[in-house]
Amino acid sequence: MTKTKRGSIARKRRTKSRFFTSSFRRALTRAIAQRRRKALVSSQRDRDRKKRDFRSLWISRINAIIGQNKQKIYYSNFMYNLYKNQLLLNRKIVAQIARLKGNCVFTIAYDIINKNSPETELREGGRIKEICMKK
Repeated sequence: MTKTKRGSIARKRRTKSRFFTSSFRRALTRAIAQRRRKALVSSQRDRDRKKRDFRSLWISRINAIIGQNKQKIYYSNFMYNLYKNQLLLNRKIVAQIARLKGNCVFTIAYDIINKNSPETELREGGRIKEICMKK
């Protein structure tokens, strides 16, 4: 009977798992598997942390712009009134508006908190566009 060569399937599996660990040349399969698990856990953890970091960045940008004005407008009050008036402006959008045009955020905040303009006009975006387009 002829001798059969074995291990081709196992070798394919091991080389496929080595793509995760580029620095391990001739390492044991067990070490490679451990590094792969650790890499996947770290990537998931850091994706969650990145979301958290961006949210805190947006909050601090909004708070900095709102806090520059002499009249006290608190961040929590501003966000509460945004959602109460059903405006579709999330923290990311408001932070971008604050970075590009700070005066626009002031006028939106005053219109919402003081309710100088009707809610429907604000909700449809007509008043916001009008305010932000002025220079």
